[in-house]
Amino acid sequence: MSDSVDGIGVGRVFIGAGCNRIVNNVSWGACDLVAFGAENGVAIFCPKAAQILTTLRAHKGSVNCTHWIPSSKFAFKAKHLERHYLLSGDADGIILLWELSLADKKWRHVLQVAQPHKKGVTCITGIMVSDTDAIFASTSSDGTINIWELILPSAVGGHCKLSFLESVFVGSKTMVTVSLSELPGNTGHVVLAAGGLDNKVHLYCGERTGKFVHACELRGHTDWIRGLDFSLPTCTNDGTTSLLLVSSSQDRGIRIWKMALRGSQLNSKDKFREEKISLASYIEGPVLVSGSFSYQISLESLLIGHEDWVYSVEWQPPSVTSANGFAYCQPQSILSASMDKTMMIWQPERTTGIWMNVVTVGELSHCALGFYGGHWSPNGDSILAHSYGGSFHLWKNVGSAYDNWQPQKVPSGHYAAVTDIAWARSGEYLLSVSADQTTRIFAPWQNEASPGGCDSWHEIARPQVHGHDINCVTIIHGKGNHRFVSGADEKVARVFEAPLSFLKTLNHATAQKSSFPEDFQADVQILGANMSALGLSQKPIYVHSTHGTPETNVNAALDTLETIPDAVPVVFTEPPIEEKLAWHTLWPESHKLYGHGNELFSMCCDHGGKLVASSCKAQSTKVAEIWLWQVGSWKAVGRLQSHSLTVTQLEFSHDDNLLLSVSRDRQFSVFAIERKGVDEVSHQLIARREAHKRIIWACSWNPFGHEFATGSRDKNVKIWAVDKGSSVKQLMTLPQFSSSVTALSWFALDDQRNNGFLAVGMESGLIELWSLSLTRPEDVTTTLPGVTAALFTRLEPFMCHVSSVQRLAWRTSQASGGHCKRILLASCGADHCVRIFEVNVA
Repeated sequence: MSDSVDGIGVGRVFIGAGCNRIVNNVSWGACDLVAFGAENGVAIFCPKAAQILTTLRAHKGSVNCTHWIPSSKFAFKAKHLERHYLLSGDADGIILLWELSLADKKWRHVLQVAQPHKKGVTCITGIMVSDTDAIFASTSSDGTINIWELILPSAVGGHCKLSFLESVFVGSKTMVTVSLSELPGNTGHVVLAAGGLDNKVHLYCGERTGKFVHACELRGHTDWIRGLDFSLPTCTNDGTTSLLLVSSSQDRGIRIWKMALRGSQLNSKDKFREEKISLASYIEGPVLVSGSFSYQISLESLLIGHEDWVYSVEWQPPSVTSANGFAYCQPQSILSASMDKTMMIWQPERTTGIWMNVVTVGELSHCALGFYGGHWSPNGDSILAHSYGGSFHLWKNVGSAYDNWQPQKVPSGHYAAVTDIAWARSGEYLLSVSADQTTRIFAPWQNEASPGGCDSWHEIARPQVHGHDINCVTIIHGKGNHRFVSGADEKVARVFEAPLSFLKTLNHATAQKSSFPEDFQADVQILGANMSALGLSQKPIYVHSTHGTPETNVNAALDTLETIPDAVPVVFTEPPIEEKLAWHTLWPESHKLYGHGNELFSMCCDHGGKLVASSCKAQSTKVAEIWLWQVGSWKAVGRLQSHSLTVTQLEFSHDDNLLLSVSRDRQFSVFAIERKGVDEVSHQLIARREAHKRIIWACSWNPFGHEFATGSRDKNVKIWAVDKGSSVKQLMTLPQFSSSVTALSWFALDDQRNNGFLAVGMESGLIELWSLSLTRPEDVTTTLPGVTAALFTRLEPFMCHVSSVQRLAWRTSQASGGHCKRILLASCGADHCVRIFEVNVA
């Protein structure tokens, strides 16, 4: 996974992100990569490696839909293609085209489609008409369907040619799904099916050059139409060519429509009617006329089985039947995905031809709220769903003689802005919290042989699943069990402690190199945790709890909303999948910290693991107090007043004697903290300065000294030093940055020469590394060091976040081999991503 930038070693180790919670957002291409929208970025993941490879940045609005050209349906035509293309549409109506070169895995942004929609794009679909010619259509909530022709370059280095064919206005009842197909019979005509809010499937016919006319409409569904997909044209036994269209709806039903070629218009209708009267002739629909050809449409089948809205239907991609790769066989197999948390595969029975549900997969647990879409892999042996919870679910058919669909590993991550991150005290894992109301733990799984030879990172636990957006977190240092404190959009901070099941899972992940030995684990009496009915606090499950069934109140069982199944804490020997993560990896809550008057905003822990400082959203000096909590007894031992607006970040100095805070009031404060005894702490404000012209978002101490950096919305980073423990002097200002500075983290390479890196994260999503070197004065009269700063490297834009960087954190306990150090830098952003970079310092 490590992509080194030339000359200076900054590589990408891991990206964790969830999928935007919207239909049509995911696309599986013929190149066997999956694209999906993560906020305003397009993320690309490889299903085989279960890792996100990269994110593409150019959209301003949230990405609603993606579509590969060629898609998995045209994989049989794509064997020789060296470059694949991806279309992505966003909530502002913009559609972008990207190019992937398969040889060197490089992406480039090709163009922006010239005539954008006036409102958000809701669906994009495309077909390959020939090896280099594609037609695609897009729908939008502005009531139009735009149709384009894309001519791919035939030679290496050639340019794509995009031409606008037509815009079809559908009126106020907008279309939310479209599908394209060539009409059978080599007519050169294209049919477009569109469905949406008026419960009818509309068919439009046109030539490849445009001029689409409304041909007919298919009635039958009784609610919005959500999914449409054409099969490739198939030949039946009696020599007639037909096309199948499958439609799904919020009425929970799936309908298969057959379009059979009737020969040319010139034939008399009587001759056509002489066939024997069959059941199909009673459910014949309209006749579709295109040029000199006509097609009889009939309802082939009605599939009933889902218990909720069916969001997507998709034909199994065709398989190649000849060596030259142009003859194909269209399997009679349909995948449907529904909000009832299941995906089904439908196939006609061999003898009767009646369509039956042959495979059902999905979690029958209560934690995922249904599927937004389902997709086939290009070779048809895997199916992928994306759910309401922003998560992916992948099943692979591992059976040889009979079908055996088994769940597989997939990438996972937050599906809303990630607000804070913290490394474990020994660096074994990274903890992140998000506005998606979850806390997640990502760790390298050692026995996973990942491509590239480095550890493969996965989400291994979800300690907190909450009812409020989580804003801040800190991991408690010091001895003992793993603990963290998190603060959400509520006035209470919550303390969590690792259960036994997590400690054993972590041992498997780190291959027994955990900082928490087996004999110590014997003291941990808690196995896991259960969610409470309101989803706010998590109750412990004890190791020695009785396994008998407790006597339950009969009336309580009737109230189904309150009954929540018990979690089953499990020790994982391989990275867990979503169903296990969402429910069985919770940590018990051990304490609540009451005191703040508003929603919590930032917190930090000192290096000795004795004190936690926290702040909340504030509009006044009284509310903007910083509270100090004693770890262990969890008593409030100090209330520090200095700021008049929200304190945005807090950090203790390396020796824990100073506490630095920065605020929306454009000031920083430095407090001297002195520990006097048990539960007694004295504090004194030694400096307060208005340091910047705009909000100060970030601060960071030098890990070996009393120097610190502040970063602000005024695009400046300033370096300061605490002089003789009593005042603060400015040492320097870095050259102005291109965007607001939202995150800072200082890393020291060695404590003698005081060389280090300052990582700077910006609102634009870009990250820069600056090398700082401090020179301590020989002269006794001054204690202020001299400082020099130089730009070490700008991270490549494709490695960086797509929107604002929220937090940066260096892993402090490093494994250094010889002269070269591998340092890990973690970052999180408003683009839903948690990223880990590797910096190699020679």
